[in-house]
Amino acid sequence: MSDRAVLHVKGRVLIGPEDVRDEVWVVGGRICHDRPADARDVRTVQGWALPGLVDAHCHVGLGAHGPVDADVAEKQALADREAGTLLIRDAGSPSDTRWVDDRDDLPKIIRAGRHIARTRRYIRGYAHEIEPDDLVAYVAQEARRGDGWVKLVGDWIDREIGDLAPSWPREAAEAAIAEAHRLGARVTAHCFAENSLRDLVEAGIDCIEHATGLTEDLIPLFAERGVAIVPTLVNIATFPRLAAGGEDRFPRWSAHMRRLHERRYDTVRSAYDAGLPVFVGTDAGGTLPHGLVAAEVAELVTAGIPPRDALAAATWAARAWLGRPGLDEGAPADLVVYDTDPRADVRVLAAPRRVVVNGQVMA
Repeated sequence: MSDRAVLHVKGRVLIGPEDVRDEVWVVGGRICHDRPADARDVRTVQGWALPGLVDAHCHVGLGAHGPVDADVAEKQALADREAGTLLIRDAGSPSDTRWVDDRDDLPKIIRAGRHIARTRRYIRGYAHEIEPDDLVAYVAQEARRGDGWVKLVGDWIDREIGDLAPSWPREAAEAAIAEAHRLGARVTAHCFAENSLRDLVEAGIDCIEHATGLTEDLIPLFAERGVAIVPTLVNIATFPRLAAGGEDRFPRWSAHMRRLHERRYDTVRSAYDAGLPVFVGTDAGGTLPHGLVAAEVAELVTAGIPPRDALAAATWAARAWLGRPGLDEGAPADLVVYDTDPRADVRVLAAPRRVVVNGQVMA
């Protein structure tokens, strides 16, 4: 193909939830809303086009026991790409995945550095395991290594009490979040339990992952502070299995995990109804497979979020939140094409017709 070869995306192009166009063009890997005057070697792709999907909680380079080799990380990224996920917020990984940035056929990654956890209070091999006196220093380190995010482990099982418990004293969290913000990074935290949330939100955190412990008395605080949640419902679905595995040693923790699972849909719907920003994330990596973004969107709909808003949580709204463009003029041509309108039925997301990365139609 020549230097002026273009891709013509024709049918219904969803620039935004209500901004629907009949076509866009791709020239030099970039979106063009008008036909180039000197376009030649035109290739046409037809259907319903969306900006590349967003997985706002994903772990490229992470396996069940910690970091994985580059070839395994590549397979993870390819599985996400094949599912239409073209923008990932990597919410903690012990692997160096900067090499992905040099590949124009893989999803774009926004990194949060490595998880920061309390000593012996997280999955072995995943995190920097430290004590509160070192939290500010490690947050500063990961803020410099990441792409504008830092990931804390806000709570985990405390074996002495046999249940979930907060990881960080309020003062340590406040100082660490302030340092991240000083360095231009936002902070998010893994939180399952109820009692870890108030201190983190009042300390200035920007986002909570999972948020299964969100209660009616805490929702107004989240709304007032504009704190987003990424529910990862496809991960929360594993809670009954985890609870069964810990029943003998930690019955209090197991019962707690079951309660959090049972009310998961009500929790998410209440957050949405209160106006909290809710975004799609799968928690892929570790023990969950990659490529689950369509299943997570469907879970948000099951929780009671209207389909168009659940779709926005994986496309337009998520990209705006992360500071990345959609199908704007001049933006990288990362898009997914479907046979029918995904706004009408989000299950369509599970079957992309075409995936386009940087203007290249993937096989």
